[in-house]
Amino acid sequence: MSNQLTNEGANLHSLATAQHGDDGAPAAAAGGGLNFLHIVATARSNLKLIGIVISGTLAVAILISLLQTPRYTASATIQINNQTSRVLKSDQSTNDDEAAATGDTDRFLKTQVEVLRSRAIAQRVAQKLNLVNSPRLYLAEGSKPPVAGTPDNAVAQNVEQLLRKNLEVTLPRDSRVATIAFESNDAALSADVVNTYASEFIKADLQRKFNSSAYARDFLANQLTETKQRLEESERALNAYSREAGLIHMGNPTDHSANQAGNGSVTASTLLQLNQAANEAKGKRISAESRWRAINSGPLLNSTEVVSNGAITQLLVQKAGLESALAEDRARHLADYPTVKAKTDQIESINRQIQNAAGSIRNAIRNEYDAAVSAEKQLNEQVVALKGETLGEQDRSVRYGLLAREVDTNRQVYDGLLQRFKELNASAGISISNISVVDVAPMPLRPTSPNVAKNLVVGLLAGVVLAIVVVAIKDQFDDSIRIPEDVESKLGLALLGVIPKSTSSQPEADLADPKSSVAEAYNSLCGSLLYATRDGLPGVMLITSAQPSEGKTTTSIAVARGLARMGKSVILFDADLRRPTLHRMIDYDNGAGLSTLLTSQDSVLSVSHSGGQPNLSVVTSGPIPPSPTELLSNARVKEIISEARQHFDVVVIDSPPVLGLADAPLLSALVDGVIFVVEADRSRRGSLRGALRRLRGMRPVILGAALTKFDPLRSGNRYSSYYGYEYYQYQYSYGQKDA
Repeated sequence: MSNQLTNEGANLHSLATAQHGDDGAPAAAAGGGLNFLHIVATARSNLKLIGIVISGTLAVAILISLLQTPRYTASATIQINNQTSRVLKSDQSTNDDEAAATGDTDRFLKTQVEVLRSRAIAQRVAQKLNLVNSPRLYLAEGSKPPVAGTPDNAVAQNVEQLLRKNLEVTLPRDSRVATIAFESNDAALSADVVNTYASEFIKADLQRKFNSSAYARDFLANQLTETKQRLEESERALNAYSREAGLIHMGNPTDHSANQAGNGSVTASTLLQLNQAANEAKGKRISAESRWRAINSGPLLNSTEVVSNGAITQLLVQKAGLESALAEDRARHLADYPTVKAKTDQIESINRQIQNAAGSIRNAIRNEYDAAVSAEKQLNEQVVALKGETLGEQDRSVRYGLLAREVDTNRQVYDGLLQRFKELNASAGISISNISVVDVAPMPLRPTSPNVAKNLVVGLLAGVVLAIVVVAIKDQFDDSIRIPEDVESKLGLALLGVIPKSTSSQPEADLADPKSSVAEAYNSLCGSLLYATRDGLPGVMLITSAQPSEGKTTTSIAVARGLARMGKSVILFDADLRRPTLHRMIDYDNGAGLSTLLTSQDSVLSVSHSGGQPNLSVVTSGPIPPSPTELLSNARVKEIISEARQHFDVVVIDSPPVLGLADAPLLSALVDGVIFVVEADRSRRGSLRGALRRLRGMRPVILGAALTKFDPLRSGNRYSSYYGYEYYQYQYSYGQKDA
């Protein structure tokens, strides 16, 4: 056992050295970071509080769910495109708008969502559903309708606020489909409001586009009026000059492009007709002349005109027949034969007829030639005369052309403006919205709130969070030590030993049993004291605590007995001069003790008693003085401690608690080291830190803390097995071998 205590004491000494300076002052608490062991222990020690908090939040969630008025949410979806279908393909302004919208789609969609949430759309919805003059919306929201006499604008603003307050518009990222949702106590109203929002949003978009072209239409109307006036003035000036110059133009009176330079005047038209007739007459004359020359150039009967004549052809046929018959008669008869003579006369007659007919043909050709020459001459004379008139008219048509071009220019401008004005009116009246309804909102059949399951989940999460906050705040303001790690993290002290909670009603019985866990724990504490300082075991040790009943007297007795068993001569003083308990625990008379030494010059040995075992002496408190603090603050205390040093190896002082008393701080300044006893899992409100602050005000050497009454099962099985209170057991029970 001695080797075990020595090794364990060496380990604890290294821990204590790491947390103490050269003078033995305690170092700061361990650095930050999550201590999961502490968290688990804190949660286990506050299970009741955590259960109460979570149960309370769940109860509140259920109560809210039961008291909450059912609300219905209707939703519709609309598609928002940044391009509009074009009705008029020549609408360049629409194309420009589409190109601009395409280049910034995200901003366009966000703008449309904000427009949907705007006051203007809310006003249109309120007017469409007549919500201003109806208490329907107020009843659906559970609010009181406005009293009589409330201004109309105030009522309208209130209705708009209610609509916008319960309206929710969501547009997912990378999507053009927006969801419009409205929540109220009336399912039918929710559906009506959502569908009206969708329809009015589309109408507002169309109205905005129509209004956006109003300025352009007004501007074009003014330009049309001015251009029309200029056109009328230019046409009047052209007509006045035509009348003054005597210019008569043919064709379309509005088409002045063909009338410029006199091309469309009567004179020019006449000249053109005469010139064409003269050309035709010249052709006829040339044809007649060629026929006349052809008929005069050879025998008359060889001419084509004569031979091709039908009458002459018939005469020639008759002549040929007569000649054939005459030849036959001459072959049979003499020349004076009657038939020969008759046929000869007939042939001569036919020859005369042929000559007369050929002459008539030649005379006709001659007459035709003469007529063609005469007609050509007359026409040429008229053309020459009209040419002069036309040249004069062209001189007068120069200004006419200028005036005509001005009229044409004004007419083209007027026609273009008129066409553009008609297109704007048409596009404004038949615009197609880039917003369309995807799904209309049906009347919701089930309420969306209260959602009991959701409220319970929220209540549970809120309860967990609230419980964590409450436990964390409680843990921050409460310096109770629940697990051994709290000694280092909360107090900044080295852990000298962990004393388990006694299972017996009398702790002295556990101390008397060397095989008990309490006795083993105190033996480990004594082993750690051997290496508590750089020089080893302190000569004078003070054992104190923050509050009463934390086990400091038991610890004092156990330490004194343990060191005595190690061969050290030990003396134990009971310095609690107000509520002494040492004499009762060791069953000694308290007639003389420390108070006797403080009020006299008696020797320490004169009032000491045997501690019931070798190397141990005990000095009880003695009679309770009227002012213990005055006794402990005089110089006699130092003399008593010095005398005890001379006769004993170790001096152990059991002092009163630190809080509320000055005894322990005064004594801590006179000893070589202080053992601070801390009761595990004791409710505190800053008492430990306050006691340590008071104690450290005297700049003592605090060796460390001893954690007493520690229940490992309450802190978790991990701690019980870690500190050896389950796995370490003797093979034989007390006084009896195991079966």
